[in-house]
Amino acid sequence: MNWDQIEGKWKQSVGKVKEKWGKLTDDDLTAINGKRDQLIGKIQERYGIAKDAAQKQVDEFTRAYQTDVVVQTRAKRA
Repeated sequence: MNWDQIEGKWKQSVGKVKEKWGKLTDDDLTAINGKRDQLIGKIQERYGIAKDAAQKQVDEFTRAYQTDVVVQTRAKRA
């Protein structure tokens, strides 16, 4: 899964984003609205980390999210 797919399903993705980055507020998530760059910026702001560290976290989240979606899809089929 790539970020475009997460962005397209942002409302469904918000729960996972909240689990990963609990310091992000509902207002933050509404303002981000699935935009990767805005998410990275808010992570930097809330957690006081560098842009490259925030990008790395988002990349890892995207890979993990893909794995979760595949597992859930397979479980529904069974």
